[in-house]
Amino acid sequence: MPPRTRGRYTSDAPRRRPTGSERRRRVHLREVDPVPDPDPVEHPQHDRDETEEVFEGAPGGPIDRSILRSFHKHVAAKIWLGEDRAPLKLVNHGAKLQLWELDMERSCIYETVHRSGLAPLTSCSHRVASRPMLSAFCERWQPETTTFHMPFGEMTITLDDVASILHIPVTGSMISFPQPLRVDDANALLVELLGTTDVEASRETEQCRSPSVRLLWLRDHFSTITDASSDDNIMFATRTFLLHLVGCTLFADKSATNVAVVYLELFRDLSMVGSYAWGAACLAYLYRQLTTATRFEVRQLGGYLTLLQAWIYEHFPEMFSSPDMSYTESRPRALRWRPHVISDSLQSVRERLDRLQISEVCWEPYVDHRAEHPLPDIAWYSRCLKCGQVVEPYHPERVLRQFGYIQTIPPRPFTPPRPDRSILLEQYWERWTHHVLTDQSQGRRCHYSGSGESVPEYMAWYDRISHRIVQPPQLRSGFTTDARSSLPSHAASTSDTRAARALTLLKLVISGGREQSVYVFWGALNEVHGILAGSDETSASHSTPSPAPASHSTPSPATLPFFSPATFVYPPAASDDPPPLIVPPPPASVAPPAASGPPPPLIVPPPPASVAPLAPAADPSAPAPDSTASTTVYVRAKRKKKT
Repeated sequence: MPPRTRGRYTSDAPRRRPTGSERRRRVHLREVDPVPDPDPVEHPQHDRDETEEVFEGAPGGPIDRSILRSFHKHVAAKIWLGEDRAPLKLVNHGAKLQLWELDMERSCIYETVHRSGLAPLTSCSHRVASRPMLSAFCERWQPETTTFHMPFGEMTITLDDVASILHIPVTGSMISFPQPLRVDDANALLVELLGTTDVEASRETEQCRSPSVRLLWLRDHFSTITDASSDDNIMFATRTFLLHLVGCTLFADKSATNVAVVYLELFRDLSMVGSYAWGAACLAYLYRQLTTATRFEVRQLGGYLTLLQAWIYEHFPEMFSSPDMSYTESRPRALRWRPHVISDSLQSVRERLDRLQISEVCWEPYVDHRAEHPLPDIAWYSRCLKCGQVVEPYHPERVLRQFGYIQTIPPRPFTPPRPDRSILLEQYWERWTHHVLTDQSQGRRCHYSGSGESVPEYMAWYDRISHRIVQPPQLRSGFTTDARSSLPSHAASTSDTRAARALTLLKLVISGGREQSVYVFWGALNEVHGILAGSDETSASHSTPSPAPASHSTPSPATLPFFSPATFVYPPAASDDPPPLIVPPPPASVAPPAASGPPPPLIVPPPPASVAPLAPAADPSAPAPDSTASTTVYVRAKRKKKT
């Protein structure tokens, strides 16, 4: 047997499994060894090696999947391959908050809630949320970077957004729990902190089938307590109200009716409630809910959707928002907007985001709000956010334009440690001043406020690692530049070519479904009118058209969309030159085609059997028509009508 060293063989000997004592010794050392405080760095270090494995590209991007490593499971990858997903079901409890309001008879409870820093949540929550809008943004969320991948770069919800939109604290102690709560422990916690009986607590957790309680149960048991009640009952009601508040807002889960009992531990000492970083925990929880919703099989979205919806209103005001003109800057920015449900379909919102330009984004929406709430320094913190067992990376260096700086190519995303390594995570957060971006990492400010500038090489890099377009070109509604370029060319201005072009455009509209915007249908009519009337965008297409050939290839009626018989003037049966199409005049906003020549006649299909053809003008020199043929057509049409 080869000679041994302490606990292991020499390098020439085969490896052996360590003994139990050695494993315990290693675990013990790993737990008690202090974690060194790293020096301030420009960018977060990564647990991965520098030589990363490069994956093959995905259809529609990314070409380099070394960043978006799990993109093959993403809902955007399925959509690009033709598998669509309906709008997500949203978990929004904005209306439930009004079922338990604090009035003058409950002033003791309100004072504690006000000291906790959570009082703004009682008034700024949106009652409605737009499913198509939030679902479309969820399809652009990438878990590896915790950012939305837009056509022009990355954007995300930052700690500055949370502080400005909600006015809740983003600094303080990290919300952490030692381990997941079991049902028995949840029952004991309800008895100790809420004063319920063991029977009531067991019955409630059994009905929820988890260490949770219903929001309705909390309201029914404690909403009637007032200042005239005993001190113990007031304390129990205060804890219950806070648990109900965070369950309806910050930590709304996909059960849509319950709240986890584990958050009750945060309200054990009511004097310490205001010391927690509620905003950071809310952001970590929302990040995790967005990450879960990027899987194709998921059908629900949880988290505090008021934060997500107000963030969209702030940064895309021209597309989705409806401002409240009575708003003042002393209130949370969530109250600046009147939430509404947009009438557009999910596909329509996808295409609007695919066509979004960088000039349509409000990069710095809180300029007027800085007098009331300056930019918090912790917004530059670049490490991890934690909420219980949820740990998510936070990358301000990927969204420098949202802070007014020129966007550079960011470093690789930070890989968060496991939730059980709470000592490391808490040290990161407690010493957050050592983990903020330095002045060198922040770079240079934009030349113009809100311009959204980036370095020249950024877009080439971003196009290689990102999935910029969600809606595949073959499934678009037909009014984008790419779809128009795929239609038949205007160069050949014969009737057949224009008819084929109009039919192709109408087919794209029909495939878009009934839920498309009215502007889409108006654009279709305008486009088809311009094609059939002979109006082209180039000067060459306004030239005098060439004469139509002697023999026309009449399209089959089966290939044409449905039109009313009154729309067309059917050509005479014995005529070789069909009359032009009768169309209504264009609206005032549409410029008429240049008067360089008459439009060529349109070839239309022969009339159906139920419509009698128009008789040509009488010609004295022409022979009399065959009455038998006319009678046959009339009888056939009449029988068709009876059938």
